[in-house]
Amino acid sequence: MRNYCLRFSLVVYSLTVFLFFNHQSLLAQKKADKDKPIKKEVLEPYKELVPGTKDIFIEMMPIPQGDFIMGSPDSEANRKEDEGKQHQVKVDAFWIGKIEITWNQYEPFMSKDMRDEALNKDKQVNGKTLVDAVSYPSPPYVDMSFGMGKDGYPAINMTQYAALMYCKWLTMKTGHFYRLPTEAEWEYACRAGSTTAYAFGDDTNQLGEFAWYYDNSNGGYKKVGQKKPNAWGLYDMHGNVCEWTLDQYVADSYQNVKNKKGSDYTPVSSLYPIAVKGGSWDDDPDQLRSAARRGSKPSWKQRDPQIPKSKWWFTDASFCGFRIVRPEVQPSKEEIEKYFRTPPDDL
Repeated sequence: MRNYCLRFSLVVYSLTVFLFFNHQSLLAQKKADKDKPIKKEVLEPYKELVPGTKDIFIEMMPIPQGDFIMGSPDSEANRKEDEGKQHQVKVDAFWIGKIEITWNQYEPFMSKDMRDEALNKDKQVNGKTLVDAVSYPSPPYVDMSFGMGKDGYPAINMTQYAALMYCKWLTMKTGHFYRLPTEAEWEYACRAGSTTAYAFGDDTNQLGEFAWYYDNSNGGYKKVGQKKPNAWGLYDMHGNVCEWTLDQYVADSYQNVKNKKGSDYTPVSSLYPIAVKGGSWDDDPDQLRSAARRGSKPSWKQRDPQIPKSKWWFTDASFCGFRIVRPEVQPSKEEIEKYFRTPPDDL
């Protein structure tokens, strides 16, 4: 009996010692894990087939989180007053289109089959409803490329609302939330870490290596992706076609900015002006600078004979297109719908 009690005591003692040191080890590991810097997932480039098509892909490039100074310094050549005051912006990671949206990518959205699809509300992808019914563009009354080419060329002449509805359609089709970039996100992606007038520096003699603009475009847009990309792998951020953003254009919106985030934007409350960025094939070099700002105008529809004028198409904006972004964190359905409001009539 005595031997049994002794053995039992030794077992209890050994178990106690084991549990004590095991507990200490777990505490030490927990502390080490706590002290370890949190490693954020690094976004990767990806290419996504648009469901319902055979060979239409969306190619997206990762943009790292970071801070940048938005706007231009007083010393920058050809600087405009609406580019200041310069201010710091904190940007979360996101993806942005490697190229401008092309006619190849845009025309499936315009097709009759896709319009018929709009009759079904609350589209579900993988059992989730991301957006309500999608509105589809009315057929254009003329060839909106104006004979400049479609295969591989940027889609043009759509309104900001039409560009947003494309994003909504793409969200419905893929299950990933796509939208237009804010002015801040666009400029951050364009700069790609640079602080100069252009992503490649200040020398306009190099502009032709990176951009299509008035001096080298021969009076029309060109196929996307032919010039050199910026440091983050994005093509045609300078020139070819200027690009829609989410923002209402407000000339003095940089004057009193505090604690700005890249996703912050000025919601559109009137049809004009809405901010576009990047400059186009029809612009001089100063309009292609990273900080350059511009607003849409009623004259972009001056040949539209309709009353009210089309909410889908311009007749005189063959220099304007768009590219898309996808935030790292997908918002809720309710938050997503806020991006896709119907504009007032254009009388």
